[in-house]
Amino acid sequence: MGGVVTLPAEATGAAPGRGRLTGRRVLVVGAGTRPSPEPDPPLGNGRAISVLAAREGATVACADRDAAAAEATAALVRAEHAEGPGYGGQSGAVVLADVAAPDACAAVVADSAAALGGLDGLVLNVGIGLGRGMTGTSAAQWDQTFAVNTRAHFLVAAAALEALEPGSAIVFISSAASLRAATGIPAYDASKAALLGICRQVAREGMARGIRANLVVPSLVDTPLGREASRLNPGRTARRLPFGRQATAWEVAYATVWLLSGESSYVNAHPLVLDGGATSFG
Repeated sequence: MGGVVTLPAEATGAAPGRGRLTGRRVLVVGAGTRPSPEPDPPLGNGRAISVLAAREGATVACADRDAAAAEATAALVRAEHAEGPGYGGQSGAVVLADVAAPDACAAVVADSAAALGGLDGLVLNVGIGLGRGMTGTSAAQWDQTFAVNTRAHFLVAAAALEALEPGSAIVFISSAASLRAATGIPAYDASKAALLGICRQVAREGMARGIRANLVVPSLVDTPLGREASRLNPGRTARRLPFGRQATAWEVAYATVWLLSGESSYVNAHPLVLDGGATSFG
């Protein structure tokens, strides 16, 4: 039977919270959303993750290099807690940090732990893509991309392993670009692929204190950044998409919250591919 498929409430951000992160203190690095001229733009992944974590009961530190973007996310986080109980920390704390700078990577963890009264969860959701093709990517562009997409994740995670409470969880946001050459930006693809190696080492070292580390590996997601990428490269969405659409940032957020929660307590060093099956179908 044919017909229009209605998205579930979770995919649109309309589902109520279920208390899955109650009492947790979560740092989201890259919590802002790129500004958009659209009248009703979609949320970015970091903002959706922050809001959903709050809806599920966590206190959240919203870290970003853009103060306005971080504050906008924090306001949404506070709104989720406006009529709920306090959780012992500052709900919607804003932490300014440009993790391209090595010193900022340890500082963002320390500042967030201070604001929330400790940390039980970490989400790393930062990434850039510079250059085009092998011959169109300079050494400086390669290094800058890896500084944000790889080195920052390594340094923040290293600091977090010292600060996180036992039983905590870390989630890296990677990309399906790590699975096959598709973007035409080798620095981006390679840096995202490197996250699996970092995640595995973090998971291995964290096990002694019950700290888990996993990846969410999304394909195309309907965010302001994704729409801008498609505008610059129309071929990005020209191919047939699973279910006839891109993922929503809320779907990325639900996968992330699951990995942060006790529901995934025996899932570790695992790349959770969120692509609607695209990498399996060709």
